[in-house]
Amino acid sequence: MQNKTGSLRFGMCNLSMVPVRFEPSHKSEMVTQLLFGELFEIIEKTENWSKVKLIYDQYEGWVDVKQYLPLYNETFEKLHDFGSTISIDIVHVLINETKNYVIPIVLGSSLPFVVNQTFYIDDHKYSFEGNVRPSKEDVTSEKITENAYMYLDAPYLWGGRSPFGIDCSGLVQMTYKLSGIKLPRDAGQQASYGTTINLFSESQPGDLAFFDNEEGMITHVGIVLQENKIIHSSGRVRVDSLDHEGIYNVKKKQYTHKLRLIKRII
Repeated sequence: MQNKTGSLRFGMCNLSMVPVRFEPSHKSEMVTQLLFGELFEIIEKTENWSKVKLIYDQYEGWVDVKQYLPLYNETFEKLHDFGSTISIDIVHVLINETKNYVIPIVLGSSLPFVVNQTFYIDDHKYSFEGNVRPSKEDVTSEKITENAYMYLDAPYLWGGRSPFGIDCSGLVQMTYKLSGIKLPRDAGQQASYGTTINLFSESQPGDLAFFDNEEGMITHVGIVLQENKIIHSSGRVRVDSLDHEGIYNVKKKQYTHKLRLIKRII
């Protein structure tokens, strides 16, 4: 049973996906998403909204209080210390056997340590027959590109982090999450990680390519593939040509993004 002592300072996403908004309003822009099993700290609260800081990437935003599971300290610490496995199916069903209902679980969701296809959150028993992998594994460039292709043709969605809608930095963050590597949420933050590759000819699959606007601000990111290609989210998750100038859209017959720098994470 859940320990009823202490304050409810933490929470967990117990739905498939939950929007995290810039302001405490459903009309406010979605800045990111919580996927099932992701944890957060509650740093401010109103009657209907909680301002949260995500444990995974320290991102902050507002969540509807009806859209998460509040956690006492003891439960949060157990879930955090357990670590988690990562769902690797595009979508699968999680069953809450205690309450007898199902939850769709999307690629990249976090599940507490699963034993014999079951796990517990307090007194709730869950079963999950989908495919999972440990949150940490041996990482290769082949695995990174394989993960990225799982999102191919997903529609672009500002703030999205799922195969049903994802933005450019969300694609990068989730691709690396699937291999147990934590990256920050936004492209500008991601550009501060890794080792700079000075020559385009030295780039390798799995490297991150960053692109800027006319003011020099980094506004886009993608993952380098073999044969001078890149996978990125622009309208949808797509594969385009990449060279030292930037991303070239063959269909449009023009460059769509100007290359700023390339970083190697692994």
